[in-house]
Amino acid sequence: MATTLTTKAQRAEERKKASQNAAASKHAEAGEDAIALLTADHAEVAQWFDEYEDATSDKDKATLSAKICLALTVHTQIEEELFYPSSREATKDEDMIDEAIVEHATAKDLIAQISSMTVGDELYDAKLKVLGEYIRHHVKEEEGEMFPEVQSTNLDLRELGAKLAARKAELMNELSPKQKH
Repeated sequence: MATTLTTKAQRAEERKKASQNAAASKHAEAGEDAIALLTADHAEVAQWFDEYEDATSDKDKATLSAKICLALTVHTQIEEELFYPSSREATKDEDMIDEAIVEHATAKDLIAQISSMTVGDELYDAKLKVLGEYIRHHVKEEEGEMFPEVQSTNLDLRELGAKLAARKAELMNELSPKQKH
């Protein structure tokens, strides 16, 4: 179904306001524990996917897709380096963690494809849409199954959250495009 430019603009403005409110609460939550940090990341990326769907200019789409790809690259890396190994040890649930790692591999493949393309290329929008759908599915499983299972263990989520936050900051600094002066 086609969406008018006016409707897209209205929805984009509503989402922008919601995003600003979410960003403020995200900063308050992110320092609490590992699950709060990861959940805040999920919410932020979901917002950017929504904004991408409403974007009407190639410039806006390029900015949003770059943010999405960077955020997901960093997020998957901190989960794989720190959260998943700790969760595997705490829960002893091999299958759940293995499935999440496989889902990450598929997402990383799509991210690599998107990152090698330019807005307007054939299938660019379709790949972003499929990535968004895939990530939403992955997030639903993490937040609905994995996180509750991890919370039921004695894993120190505050300590792990501090490690995740530090590694995330390090990777964001390392992987973010350098500004030209």
